[in-house]
Amino acid sequence: MSNKGISLFQLNNRIKGVLNDAFESEIWIVAEISELRYNQNGHCYLELVEKDEETDKIIAKARATIWSYTFRMLKPYFETSTGQRFSSGIKVLIQVSIEFQEIYGYTLNIKDIDPSYTLGDIARRRREILNRLEEEGVLDMNKEIDFPDIPKCIAVISSPTAAGYEDFANQLENNLSGYKFHYKLFPAIMQGNQAEESIIEALDRINEYEEVFDLVVIIRGGGSTADLNCFDNYWLAFNIAQFPLPVISGIGHERDETIVDIVANVRVKTPTAAAEYLIDCFDEKQAYHERLQEEFYTGVNEILLEASENLNYLSNKFSPMVKSILEKKSNQLLLAREKLIGSAKQLTRSHSYTLENQKSKLKHGVEHRLVHEKNHAKNLQSKIGIRVGRLLENQKHKLVLHEQSVKYLNPENILQKGYTLTLKDGKIVKDIRSLSVNDSIETRFKDGSVESEIQKVNPKKHK
Repeated sequence: MSNKGISLFQLNNRIKGVLNDAFESEIWIVAEISELRYNQNGHCYLELVEKDEETDKIIAKARATIWSYTFRMLKPYFETSTGQRFSSGIKVLIQVSIEFQEIYGYTLNIKDIDPSYTLGDIARRRREILNRLEEEGVLDMNKEIDFPDIPKCIAVISSPTAAGYEDFANQLENNLSGYKFHYKLFPAIMQGNQAEESIIEALDRINEYEEVFDLVVIIRGGGSTADLNCFDNYWLAFNIAQFPLPVISGIGHERDETIVDIVANVRVKTPTAAAEYLIDCFDEKQAYHERLQEEFYTGVNEILLEASENLNYLSNKFSPMVKSILEKKSNQLLLAREKLIGSAKQLTRSHSYTLENQKSKLKHGVEHRLVHEKNHAKNLQSKIGIRVGRLLENQKHKLVLHEQSVKYLNPENILQKGYTLTLKDGKIVKDIRSLSVNDSIETRFKDGSVESEIQKVNPKKHK
């Protein structure tokens, strides 16, 4: 028998016995679910693997089964406890019994699962990714990019059929302030194993038009924590962190923060909140401009008010001085006129008296000497006539000069120089005390006059 060897069935039967003896009860093992499928009977078939931590190569593999009666309990228990979908790509701590059948070979029958291990593994992987990004110096690179004051041109990464994208677009287009936004959709898969590669490809397409856009918005609607696993990916976070435009993350969940949220320039809770954030940027800029405009108007009004007060001060100070000077000059002109008139009259009377006196003397002299000096009288009369004529011409010339002086000192000529005369009831106003509120006065200029009514009298204050 030994020369011929043993049959395959015998070999498998011995292996089954060895395994049964070595693993009499269930054991707990750690593995990653590589593949997972269900059949119509509700049974779940899995492929479990273990990978080298440094090379990520598979170093062990095994088939596993969860029978339907157990799977109906384990699946909701796991998903409720972890918030993760029971799917491939996650690490699990499971209780298994080792079974070996001569026909089907080695398989693991899963009896129980520990959700806390999966939660811990997810948290560990997140920490490792964040630490790696920080060590590489890229964790905060996108946050350090200055956010545009007026973000008008927006590149959007989303599924084109997602309700979140529709909410985002409606919020932008129907904003109450009527702001105009320009946005372009770059379609991508937003969950599942292909999401990472799809979103990175969308970022690469946007990067080709970097100068066109102001920022990037990554949005998707709400979902379970498992739907958001792709946003905890190292390479996706690495690309977003180093993207040359600021990135807004609006992934549509409130409880947890993904790694993409952490590396993005701005994180908001929902796609609608992303649109509201952009609208708020416009509101803030408009409010800033309104404040500048208000400050400008206030400054101008203050300058105008100060200038008006200075003008009123100078006007109030200058007006009494002008009035005083005009009154003084007017009084001087009137006095000079009266003196000129009196002097002219006195001069005329004096010359008239002189002429009458000389005429009388001449007459008496002529009468006394008429007989003896008739011829001499005739000559003398001729000379006297000539002298009298010259004297009269001389006096007439003086009178003309006096009249011109009087004319030049006339108030009408003063008006021609730009001064004005103020009259009340046809008389020149010489003292402000002669005026009262509601009095009618006439102000004469060189080319006319105006009539006005006094609203206020401001006497000069004497110190």
